[in-house]
Amino acid sequence: MMNRLFKSIATIMILASFSLATAQDAATKREMKRLNAKIDRQNVRVDSLDTQIRMLLPELQNALKANLKAKEQTDSVAILLINRINTIQNKMRLMEDKAAYIDSVNFEILAQLVMIENKIVTLTNSFTEMYNLKNNRLNDKVSAKISPAEYKKSYIDALSNYQNGEFEKAVTGFAGLVMSDPGNDLADNSQYWLAECYYTMKNYKRAVIEFEKVFTFPGTDKDDDAQLKLGHCHRSMGNIDKAREEYQRLIDYFPGSEFFEKARESLKQLNVQ
Repeated sequence: MMNRLFKSIATIMILASFSLATAQDAATKREMKRLNAKIDRQNVRVDSLDTQIRMLLPELQNALKANLKAKEQTDSVAILLINRINTIQNKMRLMEDKAAYIDSVNFEILAQLVMIENKIVTLTNSFTEMYNLKNNRLNDKVSAKISPAEYKKSYIDALSNYQNGEFEKAVTGFAGLVMSDPGNDLADNSQYWLAECYYTMKNYKRAVIEFEKVFTFPGTDKDDDAQLKLGHCHRSMGNIDKAREEYQRLIDYFPGSEFFEKARESLKQLNVQ
């Protein structure tokens, strides 16, 4: 009796186990089927995307090539523009340097012209003085140190030395005349030509000292000459402010001078520099 019962229980358990296994197998099959369906749907989507990509790929490649070409052209244009800008900047610097050089050269040329003009005027004046001295009599005032005739001869000799470019001899002659008889009618002229010698030798500092001494002679007619040359001396030394001051002094104090226009023109040239 017991054996039958055990056999029945065992049979029931086997049947239950079989039924459970069968149910699980069916569930597994359903799940597998569901998963396969999802995979199929994903494959369809992948195939669709692959088709779209294949269709778009040539366009993308063409667009990429166009962008690369455009970038190369842009880079080329940028490089060309940079090179042109650099070239223009270099040309501008060169033009600025040339302009500065031209201004410097013009200033030097102008200074040389002033010196040449001054030399011409100076030599003309010296020849005029010599002519007047040879054809006019000095007054008969007698000096205790040197006679008027001797003074006149020494003065003409010194002036001749200046005209011949023998400036050291001229300096010695004019300096000796000024020291020998400061009261002579030609003493202020001697002092002026002594200063001119130093100016012509480009010893401008000494020339300034000597030109300023011209104003110490009463009744001199060389004061406006000396005033103009003071401006020229300071201009040649690069003392532009002082040169302006000296030219302006001639304009203010010697309005009737033959050098009035020359001083005004020189002042104008300095003011535009």
